[in-house]
This record gives sequence, C-alpha cells and structure tokens, in this order.
Amino acid sequence: MDAIALNCSLKPSPEPSSTDVMLDLVERELARHGVAMARERVADHDVRPGVTHDEGGGDEWPTLRRRVLDARLLVLATPIWLGHPSSHAQRVLERLDAFITDTDERGQMRTVDRVAMVAVVGNEDGAHHVGAELFQGLDDVGFSLAAGAMTYWVGEAMGSVDFKDLDAPPEKVVQTTAAMVANSVHLARLLEADPYPSIA
Repeated sequence: MDAIALNCSLKPSPEPSSTDVMLDLVERELARHGVAMARERVADHDVRPGVTHDEGGGDEWPTLRRRVLDARLLVLATPIWLGHPSSHAQRVLERLDAFITDTDERGQMRTVDRVAMVAVVGNEDGAHHVGAELFQGLDDVGFSLAAGAMTYWVGEAMGSVDFKDLDAPPEKVVQTTAAMVANSVHLARLLEADPYPSIA
C-alpha cells in the first residue's frame, strides 16, 4: 500500500518548510504500518486554476492526479494563512472537484476507495477551521476519512516560532499523528479488501 502527500506550503523546494517537517512525522508513522509515502510540493509544479483534470497549456496537475489515483492514501498538508488553508491547498481541492463527475463502472467517483488525511501547521489559532474546510472538500470529491483524520500544531498567537524550529514535536502531536495514521491505514486496507458497492 502506498501513500502520496501533497505539501501545500507556499515555499518551493528546497526552502525549509514546517509543513514538510509535519509530513516527516506522518511518513514515520506510515512506515510503522508498512506504507511507503511519496510527497510532492504543489509549489514546485505549474498547477493551473480550474476544475477539470487537465487545463492545458503546460498544466502539471494531470501528473499529480495520476499519483493521487495510484495511491491508496492521500495526505493533504497545509500551513494556516489568515486563518485558512494555503492557496495551494485550495487549488488542489478545486482540481480534485473534477472527480465529482468522473465515475467508474460502479457509478462511484474514482477516488471513492481512497482514504485522506489532513496535516496542518501554523502560528495562529484556526487548525480546526482549516481541517473543517479540507474535510468537507475531500468528502465532496469522494475520499473517505477515518476517525481522527487530522493532525496539527499551532504556535502561540502572533508568535514567531515555527514547527520546524522546535527541537522535537510535542508528544501530543506525535500521539495524534500515530492515531490518525493507524486509523487511516486500517480503513484503507478494509476498503481495498471490500470496496464500496455499485450504485449504477
């Protein structure tokens, strides 16, 4: 079983990213369950605005879309900006919107047997709000969400310490990430063995 993480940091590679540090934690937990995780920074790709699978003109979303479909688990990771997911996270949701009308032989969205997780970092309150936005969008486009499908860290309001600046992740973040990954891998394995039914 494989996972793909879409890092929606506004920073392109190789600039250090707190979102990437959070994904290190998720990747470590996935490995404990025998799941390999690849990752892509959306900022490194020319993902055009739109709501189709291919917006043409050098759009690089089709390659990322293929990687999402090839994996059983998706980790959508974002920083908080002005109390909301990053613009790259919003762009990913907009592009995933095309799955609503892209159905398989069962009449189900092609993403329906895949499980999503959310990882959020930021220096202000709002992780639950960001999670709510991403959960609803991911549900709308066919992903399943396990119990406790989000991990997050927020620093002191108006503070200057980033997640990547910590000596180690707080124990509560480690525990929350472990539970999220364990539940999500469990659900993904159940869906792999017994997919959702035909509605056609």
